[in-house]
Parts: sequence; C-alpha cells; structure tokens
Amino acid sequence: MTAVQPAEILDPRLARLAERARCMRRHIIRMTSAAGSGHPGPSFSPVEILAALYFSEMRIDPANPSWAERDRFVLSKGHAAPVLYAALHEAGYFSEETMLSLRQIGSLLQGHPNVKTPGVDATTGSLGIGLSQAVGMALGARMRFLRNRVFAVIGDGECDEGQIWEAALAAAHFHLGNLVVFLDHNGYQFDGPVDQVMGLEPLADKWRAFGWRVEEINGHSFKEILDFLERSRACLDRPSMAVATTVKGYGVSFMAGSQEYHARSLTAEETERALKELEG
Repeated sequence: MTAVQPAEILDPRLARLAERARCMRRHIIRMTSAAGSGHPGPSFSPVEILAALYFSEMRIDPANPSWAERDRFVLSKGHAAPVLYAALHEAGYFSEETMLSLRQIGSLLQGHPNVKTPGVDATTGSLGIGLSQAVGMALGARMRFLRNRVFAVIGDGECDEGQIWEAALAAAHFHLGNLVVFLDHNGYQFDGPVDQVMGLEPLADKWRAFGWRVEEINGHSFKEILDFLERSRACLDRPSMAVATTVKGYGVSFMAGSQEYHARSLTAEETERALKELEG
C-alpha cells in the first residue's frame, strides 16, 4: 500500500497534499521525540486523512479558531493527538515552539486533545466518546439550520466500545448527512491485532446495517479519500463512513506495520533515521 500512486504524483493538488503529509509526519516525529513520549505509530496511520480534511475539504479559519461557521473535526482516537497537532501547526493555528512543547507541563498541547488548544473542537481520550460528541455537533448544527459539517476519525480497536455503536445508531436515526467519519483501520490496538483481541468483521457491513452510507477505501490514497469526500457531500439523508485501510507507522520503513511504536517515542538514533527518510 502506497500513499501516492504514480498517476497521482502528476496531479498538482494531490502532490501538494502529499507534501503536507510528509511535513506532518516529520512534525509527529519531532514533537514526540522532544517529549520523550506519545503515540507516533497510531498518529502516522491517519496522516493522509487529516491532510485531505485540513488542506482540501474543511471550512476553517486559523486566524479565527472560534468562527461559528467553521466545520468541526473530532479525533475520537485521542491518543493520536500528535497527528492533529501536526495538521493544526501546518494550517497556522500555533507556532513551531508551541508544537514542540507537546506533553510539557503548562503546554497547550496535552497528550490527548483538549478544547483549550486553538483549533481543537473536542476533548477526547477515553475511547468511544468522540463519535458521540461528533453526532451531537452534527445534530446541533442541523437543528439551528447551520451549514457546518462535522468530520471525525475513530479507531478500529475503538469499535470494541459499545458507545461507538450507540452513537452510530443515533446518527442514522437522525439522518445526519452532515456527519462524515473515517474509521482508521490499521489492524492494531494496544493489546495486539484487532482481529485477535475482538474480531470486528464484517466491519463495513456492520456500519451499513446500522444505516450508514459506507465505502471501503485505501486510507493512504489521496484520490480515494477525496473521491469519498466528494460523494459524501451529495449524501444528505444519512451519515457517511469510510472504512479506511491503513498501516500503523506508515511512512517510515522501520515503523510501518510495527506495534513497537504504539506508545513510545523514538530513540535519538531512530529519530535521525526517520527524519532522514522523510526529507523532501
């Protein structure tokens, strides 16, 4: 699985997104290594998804983070906070100095997203709660006749949580066509392979049975991500779900597919190797 297919490199729009993704991965490595802690592996798998959302799809204004008409984003798998911070820094919400203060006492950037941080729309961390928040935001926007759309990323291991399925039922019941969710299907959770901890298949069919519009995509292909988002804009009567196949640690050879980097930062030597691989 590759992030940008050869044909995509020729598309200037996709090439620009690929450059954003490369920079975001460098930011993730730098901030988690500076902190000496964090979750670089789980942060790498949804990089292309957040790059597409923040730099192609969402209506946002970094100069006015509280803009009422902005689209909302919820990172339900909150331990992957570095990928959100990387996107927010790239978009101009805060400085490099702030970005590199990850997990330090008094920093705006805590180990899990917090609404005190400019650009963060939902405090998450306890798995399962983010999708419920996204459903509430989407329903609230519709009740107030607002144009806001709500986007969320959930994890596959997170689907062990019953609250995910309660939120899924509610979203379909209220016909929330303004809600778009990506399921980061990297195949691993903290305790090991998802299919060994708690089998989820047939995963896409489960979401369809709950009343969602569902597509299965390559979560590292900008073309597939953007095509899914385009079709989601036309779906007004039910929420949209992308079951996005990804690779944990994708983008750095020795991290890709490894569970080792789920909850530890890279050593100094690993950091140097990773940043070298991610050079432009």
